[in-house]
Amino acid sequence: MAGPRRINLALQGGGAHGAFTWGVVDRLLQEDSLEIAAISGTSAGALNGAAIKSGMVQDGRQGARDNLEWLWGQVTGLQDLRMADWMRAFCAAPGLINKSIENSIPYAMGEAWTRVFSPYTYGPFYQNPLKRITDAFAFEAVCADSDPKFFVSTTAVRTGKVRVFSGAEITSEVLMASACLPTIFQAVEIDGEAYWDGGYTGNPALFPLFAPELPSDIVIVNINPLEREETPRDARDILNRINEISFNSSLLRELRAIHFVQRLIGEGRIPEGAMKAVRVHMIADDDLMTDLGVASKLVPTPSTVGALFEAGQGAAERFLGAHGPAIGKRSSLDLPEMYG
Repeated sequence: MAGPRRINLALQGGGAHGAFTWGVVDRLLQEDSLEIAAISGTSAGALNGAAIKSGMVQDGRQGARDNLEWLWGQVTGLQDLRMADWMRAFCAAPGLINKSIENSIPYAMGEAWTRVFSPYTYGPFYQNPLKRITDAFAFEAVCADSDPKFFVSTTAVRTGKVRVFSGAEITSEVLMASACLPTIFQAVEIDGEAYWDGGYTGNPALFPLFAPELPSDIVIVNINPLEREETPRDARDILNRINEISFNSSLLRELRAIHFVQRLIGEGRIPEGAMKAVRVHMIADDDLMTDLGVASKLVPTPSTVGALFEAGQGAAERFLGAHGPAIGKRSSLDLPEMYG
């Protein structure tokens, strides 16, 4: 009897929208035919990755599921995010919640503040709000040598280059750095270097997953819409689309490079075994994500987080039904269509 098919997870950042990834991974962890060999995460994807890695080291698949639920309980301030069906009927759709947050006076004031004042304005009173969460991770498990391998992307402020941390390098500060939006948080210093959100240079970085000892299948959990049909016209929508394009650009560059290598291998222009033939898959829900914006990324309301979790589970279920058989055999993401 064949063993489980090994996959690598590539987890995007996107603030509270990372609850979608929680739902996706929760469903994948229930699939005994799949085994997570490695995780590359950025920002919210790094927090999800730390929860998965430490949970699996401590208590296997169920430990990872429990850890993810704990993480999002910490993000929302609630211990139990599960709602009865009758309660969900009274919750507004995530898109409507996003609009109501965007149009609220406190959010507008906060948005204006970040455009005028630096996070360094707080002086000695500043504290990174993620610290209470990142400090609570069991880093002896996060940094363990055992699978899954775990990689965290950050952006070096001085050079503008991606830096990927792994193994014993990963600390509470590294996780905070990976999620450090520079208009909101002060840069995180690690060994004398300042770091910002990894999404600018690797959202997430795929290249660590090309290591020869890792499987060839990479499953990307995408939470920033790749496409929008309409051209944004008001200031907030324009800024939101700029944000999405910026945080997808590094991923699209790496996918283009993978497509180029795949084409060369297919044409026999690269000697067999000289470069890894990567198989790429993607789990996303662009219909849902296009209804959301920056506001719901920054303000994690319990109902939106719960809806994103359920949407992630649904997206994973659809992916497994439509593309699960492709894992281990071929890419299910059509790169020639994207870049041909």
